[in-house]
Amino acid sequence: MGTWKRALESILDLFLKPNCPLCDRPGGDDYFCTYCSRQLKDCQFAQPAQRWSGLSVFVWGSYGGPMKRAIAAMKYEDRPQLARPLGRWLAQAWLQSPTVDPNQKILAVPIPMHPEKQKSRGFNQAELIARSFCEVTGYQLQPKLLQRARATEALFNLSPEQRQKELDGAITLGKFAHRHPQTPVLLIDDIYTTGATCREAAKVLHKAGIPVLGVAAIATTNKDPRRPSRPKKHP
Repeated sequence: MGTWKRALESILDLFLKPNCPLCDRPGGDDYFCTYCSRQLKDCQFAQPAQRWSGLSVFVWGSYGGPMKRAIAAMKYEDRPQLARPLGRWLAQAWLQSPTVDPNQKILAVPIPMHPEKQKSRGFNQAELIARSFCEVTGYQLQPKLLQRARATEALFNLSPEQRQKELDGAITLGKFAHRHPQTPVLLIDDIYTTGATCREAAKVLHKAGIPVLGVAAIATTNKDPRRPSRPKKHP
């Protein structure tokens, strides 16, 4: 879909409430209907701040059920507007975290997408989520601090060694990196899976002397280690 068409849809969204992308019922202020919005918020973790593989990770909730459908609709059904509520929910949870200093200056940097892939999709969902996130937090958005220099294949089914080989040299500093040498960076992504891409991005920034707070994502395929598991039913 062309840029002008998306702009027209955004204008229409201000006056007309589109149907919910998950169930086709009348949508609300967050694009989702009341029922689906409630189902999505049931995916939220009670304590989003975690630490996996040496990287501080803040994840809003679980990638499954309605959240999986919502992210798929955003990415594959050309619904970039869904990044707005997702980024806002992530920001609200972030600001409520007791470990967050509301006065700290932070750069929000989305995980970059390769230009060819972004051209094909029409947008980088991580950047749109980061934009909405910054509207709530007041952080500075810097989408050009990192760039995807080389396209990579899906990492989920690769071994750790294969992931590292696939990512070597794939992410590099953007041309504006020299302007922010000491401002801490918070990486923003839509889904946190293996963490390999986020760790590679953090490594590139660390090598340039740019501090990295961690990564914030809307959902993860990993389970919340502090959420109690349901007891198994015995026959």
